Amino acid sequence: MRLKIIRMLYHHQGEMNCGEIGEQLNIQKSTVSYHFRTLREAGLTTTRKSGQNKYVELRLETFEKYLPGFLDTL
Repeated sequence: MRLKIIRMLYHHQGEMNCGEIGEQLNIQKSTVSYHFRTLREAGLTTTRKSGQNKYVELRLETFEKYLPGFLDTL
């Protein structure tokens, strides 16, 4: 599931609303929150809160440093 989230964010090329990602992947809010937290703690994404909405974005510099070329395979 995390790979699907990474792929979606990479192809979107910017931040996305967390709820929107959950809806597109058809997963429950608690499940998607767990995956977002895991990705954030691994340093692969950043999360920004605006009002009641949360937005997530890939940390491209992390992928370039530790997994060069990985995102191009998605």
